[in-house]
Amino acid sequence: MTGASRGIGRGIALGLGEAGWTVYVTGRTVRAGDSDRPGSITRTADEVTAAGGQGIPTPCDHRLDAETAAAFRRIQEEKGGLDLLVNNATSYTTDVGPPGNAPFWELPVEIWDLMHTVGLRSHYVASIFAVPIMIPQHSGLIVNVSSAGAVKPGRDVSYNVVKAGVDMLTRGTANQLRQHGITVVSLWPRLTRTEGVVAHPDLFPDLSKAWSPEFNGRAVAAIAADPRVIEKTGRALDVGMLAEEYGFTDFDGRRPEPLQSAQL
Repeated sequence: MTGASRGIGRGIALGLGEAGWTVYVTGRTVRAGDSDRPGSITRTADEVTAAGGQGIPTPCDHRLDAETAAAFRRIQEEKGGLDLLVNNATSYTTDVGPPGNAPFWELPVEIWDLMHTVGLRSHYVASIFAVPIMIPQHSGLIVNVSSAGAVKPGRDVSYNVVKAGVDMLTRGTANQLRQHGITVVSLWPRLTRTEGVVAHPDLFPDLSKAWSPEFNGRAVAAIAADPRVIEKTGRALDVGMLAEEYGFTDFDGRRPEPLQSAQL
């Protein structure tokens, strides 16, 4: 589980813990105080364990290929296999995502570079290290966290291009991995009550229709438990459609209306 110190990544890790998974939680923030943002891989791992799974904090800066390789080498040495990779690691200049207060030509190119390095390239690199572990098993699932921004332009051009790239990464890798029994899908979350979103009521004044971070984890757990998951390979999956298909809900019993524009 890449990028799980906070936000949607943390929520997915907790949802997997709720389903009894062992989760290697990667990220740069090892303990509280290591970052000016809340959350850490240690805290998330503890929460995964408390939810019913086993959380294993695994320090990793996904900008650095050597650290990514070391994380997967540790998994193989300790567990001897890998059933699921969730690519979620992202890097933004704000705690609520890409900046949306200026047109693209007024923003520094570094914003583009940052999101492409950790958010697209990092997904590709993690998959490179995960696949050789999965191929001998002739099974495995890779979930790339994307969004409807892949097909619907929003406030930031870099973000939209990255998410479109993530979905094409899903389609391309799925095409090559199907013969090995490995499934690759993209996941489209909805507005989620992450730490950053909750901390900015000025940007998100109405969270009545937002979803818990763990709701996304329930979506991933449901996909992973589907014995026919290979039939979904190469597709972008909206959490609303998944909730309707598999019957899971958020903590309050709600589920979102399925998106009609999802690439299914």
